[in-house]
Amino acid sequence: MHIAVLTTGGTIAMRHSADAGGAIPVLGPAELAAALTVRFPVHTEELVNLPSSHFTLDTLCAIRERVAALVDDPAVTGVVITHGTDTVEETAYLLDLTVPGDKPIVLTGAMRTASDPGYEGYANLLAAVRVAADPQAWGAGALVVLNDEIHAARYVTKMHTLSTSTFQSPAWGPLGRVEGDAVLIERRPERRICTWRGLEPRVTLLKLCLGMETDLLEYEVARGTRGIVIEALGSGRVPPWWLPALEKARAEGVEVVIASRCPSGRVWDDYGYPGAYHTLAELGCLFADGLNGQKARIKLMVVLASAGPGMDVATLWKQT
Repeated sequence: MHIAVLTTGGTIAMRHSADAGGAIPVLGPAELAAALTVRFPVHTEELVNLPSSHFTLDTLCAIRERVAALVDDPAVTGVVITHGTDTVEETAYLLDLTVPGDKPIVLTGAMRTASDPGYEGYANLLAAVRVAADPQAWGAGALVVLNDEIHAARYVTKMHTLSTSTFQSPAWGPLGRVEGDAVLIERRPERRICTWRGLEPRVTLLKLCLGMETDLLEYEVARGTRGIVIEALGSGRVPPWWLPALEKARAEGVEVVIASRCPSGRVWDDYGYPGAYHTLAELGCLFADGLNGQKARIKLMVVLASAGPGMDVATLWKQT
C-alpha cells in the first residue's frame, strides 16, 4: 500500500536556467520524492513536466485518466498531484467532479522556484502527502493543499499573482490545516459526481464589463460553440441589449451558463428589470451555483460531453 505521487511540472518543479534566461521545469519525480522524509510509502511517476499555462485539454484529460486509474489500483491509498498553480483549480475541480471513490486526491504546487530563497515546494508536497495518507481525507473529494491549508476543489481559487498564500476559498474558507504532523479537517462539502465521457471542447468563457457590446457572444454562436459561460455583473445580471443575442443563442441550442465576476456568492436576485436573474431563467440559462467562471466552464464541458441522446442538459447540470 502506498501514496502515488504524479508529477506534472509547474513552479514546484522549476529551477533557474541561464540558457533559458529564467526558471523552467527541470525537477523530476526523483528530486521531488527525495524531500519526502515521511513514514508513508510513496511511489512517484511523471506524466508531463510543463508550466500549467501550457496545458491543453488533452493534457487535462490525460491527468484525469491517470488519476482515475491510480484511484482504482488497490495498492494505492491516496493520490498526490504536483501541478502548476496557474490552472490547478481547474484540474482539481475536474477530478472532484468526475473521479468516483473515496480515496484522497490531493493537488499541490509552489509559488517560488527551487532556485528562489524561501522555496516552499518541498513543504507543500510533504503536507499534501500527509493529507493523502490521513483517514480524515477519505470521502472529501479532490483537495488543494498549499501553505499548510486544505481547500476543497469546488471553492478554492488563486487570489494573488505572487503571494505564497494565494490560494483561498472566498465563500467558505479552508476545510482544514496541516499543523506539524497533524492533519485537521473540520468539515467537508457535499460531492456530486458526473459520468465521464470526456470534455466537449467547444465551450468558451466571456467576462462582462460595463457597456460591453455583444459582438464576442455573437461570434461564438456563429462559429458553432456548444456552450458559453458568462461571468456576469453582480449576482448574475446582463445589460438589456444582451438579451436578444442570448435569446438567439438559446434558440440555436447553445447552452448558456451565468456565473458572476464577483469572487464569491450565489448567482441569484429578486429584481424585476430586464437582464436580471428572472429574465435569464426565463431564457433557459443555467446558473453556476457558486462556481467561478473557469470551473463553470469545466463543468459545462463535462456535462455536454456526458449528455446522451434524449438527456436534458439542464437536468444533468442541476444534478451535478
